[in-house]
Amino acid sequence: MSGPGAIPRIGAANAPTQLALALEHAVSHAREDFIAGPSNVAALALIERWPDWPERTMLLVGPGGSGKSHLAAIWAGMAGARLLAARALERASIPSSLATGALVLEDLAEDRFDERALFHLLNLGREERAFVLITARSAPAGWRLDVPDLASRLRALPVVTVMAPDDALLRAVIVKLFVDRQLAVDESLVGYLATHIERSFAAARAAVDALDREALRLKRPVTRALAGELLRQP
Repeated sequence: MSGPGAIPRIGAANAPTQLALALEHAVSHAREDFIAGPSNVAALALIERWPDWPERTMLLVGPGGSGKSHLAAIWAGMAGARLLAARALERASIPSSLATGALVLEDLAEDRFDERALFHLLNLGREERAFVLITARSAPAGWRLDVPDLASRLRALPVVTVMAPDDALLRAVIVKLFVDRQLAVDESLVGYLATHIERSFAAARAAVDALDREALRLKRPVTRALAGELLRQP
């Protein structure tokens, strides 16, 4: 479809816009809303065994939309941790960030954070025996860093990896998203979505949200046919 009335294709680029519009269906990061599967069982086990961690600072690594933020939010609730975006990390604010004795540093990415501030955070966290959970899309072992001591410190941190959801987990998440909206759907729709969207929780949320909105707009049931039209598939 094309023209002013065309339905936007769902994909990674559209997901943030779709999610931002879904004000009446806020994403829950409660433990009971986390669906476990082979791709995330090790990461979930780490969160649930706290405070019995191998180190007080841990790295949680995985692709975008794999559930890292959900796991981090579960742990933050358990540990009373503050949440801070890595790009917003500043040396002056580090003591207050560690005030509760626990911190989630989210979305650490190469060339997108203050290296000296992070080095200070890791040192102060060690001195104060604070717990720090760092999330990132890739392990920092191969990053090019200007602070040599920071590079060695990051390489020494234990890493737990969460993978993109497998087919069974993605289908389970899609079903739950529809159930949360009190929408009855059949297996053909669930299977179609699972094989036609990006393999991530974010894409699943965006697809369900878009289908719900389009069904309301057209006054049609949520079906595989509607999904095909929305995704511009034959």
